[in-house]
Amino acid sequence: MRNKITNLLEWLKTADDEAVERTGTTRGYLKQIAYGNKTATPQTAVALEQLGVATRKELRPEDWRLIWPELERAEHEQLEIRQAS
Repeated sequence: MRNKITNLLEWLKTADDEAVERTGTTRGYLKQIAYGNKTATPQTAVALEQLGVATRKELRPEDWRLIWPELERAEHEQLEIRQAS
């Protein structure tokens, strides 16, 4: 069983139908994602991140590096900058 995504659960409590529609899926499927029963599609993960609900890494912890390798590169670059400071 996967972990709950509490940010998504909280967002769903107040999200209107228009906001849910922008995710490209249904409220019911988003609840399944939030409770850890389903995995967000890459498209839904991007939409939720753009809405400020959860990060792609939170939504797809097992494979985000494979789908979005640029995120890992950016993470490494930020770490190097912090270490150099």
